[in-house]
Amino acid sequence: MSYNIDLSGRVALVTGASSGLGAQFAKTLARSGAAVVLAGRRIDRLKDLRAEIEGSGGDAHVVKLDVTDVDSIKSAVAHAETETGTLDILVNNSGVSTTQKLTEVGPDDYDYVMNTNARGAFFVAQEVAKRMIARSRGAAPGTFTGGRIVNIASMAGLRPLGQIGVYAMSKAAVVHMTKVMALEWGRYGINVNAICPGYIDTEINHRHWSTDAGQKLIQMLPRKRVGQPQDLDAVLMMLCANESHFINGAVVQADDGFGL
Repeated sequence: MSYNIDLSGRVALVTGASSGLGAQFAKTLARSGAAVVLAGRRIDRLKDLRAEIEGSGGDAHVVKLDVTDVDSIKSAVAHAETETGTLDILVNNSGVSTTQKLTEVGPDDYDYVMNTNARGAFFVAQEVAKRMIARSRGAAPGTFTGGRIVNIASMAGLRPLGQIGVYAMSKAAVVHMTKVMALEWGRYGINVNAICPGYIDTEINHRHWSTDAGQKLIQMLPRKRVGQPQDLDAVLMMLCANESHFINGAVVQADDGFGL
């Protein structure tokens, strides 16, 4: 028996879409029929991704977004809806990290991580949710309301990891944020869930896996391997599907058993 998730007619905003997981999420949603809005700061990279998606028959749009700037968030979401219509899906993916011992973290380091991963994620979700709630309240009977918000957290938000303590703290905030949003916004048909990836091979960390430190880390993993961005496709699609209306407030560990 086969099962097909069809997102035709839906519009998805993906933050941090210029590379890594964000780019993969955008391509996956586009292949399933969604119109995708690619948001981030590196516009040239976003335009390249748009061309790739359109070349494969998908529908993609580009908006500039700095999640550390609330005015930029409001402008980007408004621009997205002007181009594509109301947003049905948010993949809240923007994130940064530093590698430091906690005793080495300065105020600028702390703010750099927290302003993107926790504060930025919150205000992006808030701006999208406000519009989803307004649509839900004013909708004619029988029309589509609500939506799907998928916050990208991390296994570091569930399991303390050394050297990336502030990152772990920020992602723990995203996990709890997801649950509170699910509680408050569920009544409007908005399902808010989180994905907690384990170690994934992306262009940011690709070289690390061939170093001695990277190889040592791989040997510590349950199946001695790192994941690929496409390994998250199935869980993303499950949480974005129209049929996932009964999944709300879930925190899904997609980590190949790392959290065991």
